[in-house]
Amino acid sequence: MTPERAQKFRVAAIGECMVEISNKAGGASVAFGGDTLNTALYMARLGGDVFYFTVLGDDPYSDEMIAAWQAEGIHTEHVRRKPGSVPGLYAIHTTADGERSFHYWRDSSPVRGMFRGADGKVTAENLKGFDAYYFSGITLSVFDDPQRDKLLDIMKHEREKGATVVFDPNYRTAGWPDIDAARRYFDRAHALATISLPTLDDERKLYPGIAAAEAAARLIELGAGEVVLKTGNNGCLIKTPAQELIVPVPVAVSPVDTTAAGDSFNAAYLHARLQGKDMESAARAAHRLASIVIQHTGAIISRSAMSELCARKEA
Repeated sequence: MTPERAQKFRVAAIGECMVEISNKAGGASVAFGGDTLNTALYMARLGGDVFYFTVLGDDPYSDEMIAAWQAEGIHTEHVRRKPGSVPGLYAIHTTADGERSFHYWRDSSPVRGMFRGADGKVTAENLKGFDAYYFSGITLSVFDDPQRDKLLDIMKHEREKGATVVFDPNYRTAGWPDIDAARRYFDRAHALATISLPTLDDERKLYPGIAAAEAAARLIELGAGEVVLKTGNNGCLIKTPAQELIVPVPVAVSPVDTTAAGDSFNAAYLHARLQGKDMESAARAAHRLASIVIQHTGAIISRSAMSELCARKEA
């Protein structure tokens, strides 16, 4: 399959990548993962011009991460290194039906000080001027309040300048001191987002019993320009101030591992929208990639597994 030549939009993805341990038959495997990194990588494979912003240590695992990202075509010049530090660690436990749970060891991760001090000011300055920005609720959760405020201020400024700001709440209770703090910062992020990419399961953790239509409408009322609510096997509900549509999953598949299902969906949706595709076409592309990803173990599947969707790099 020969891909169309893609117009290049510079996308800044902001967040944390950790060492990933996942259970497999016969033992465990070690890889690297993180929600925004997963999305950045899949976007790069689709032909996106993606820059990753994070902080790593000076350890061999951090070296391997950067080498792997560069091999995937992700720009790493804005990845900071903190001497004497190591990245966070998480383990994925997957059940027989493909559902997963997470366990984290990340309290001393160097990304937690990403916007502090002189280095933090440099990072904030380097974040300016991109065509699109992608961050998540997990991104927000690793920072303290002053750093969260700083990141949201940058996003507000860039949206006002015309950039596309994309937010996936991706709520993890362990990352927040209480649910009210998560709700408060998520609402601020949705209010300044051009595109919001929530998941119905996460919205119901934040607002128990909320219906899909109600959840999407609430985010539009906050100020989100375009809400794409992922609802699992039921597809996605897309809502803007002017319209609403449901895009079903084209073909139901039996998942092997649902890790990065949402991250890969986000990558394909955002890439398609930046290329000028309409919302329905973008959602169908997102469903296609996510359906491939969940039929493999781990957050990052092999290039060969998604070869028909990967764009070739143009010279």
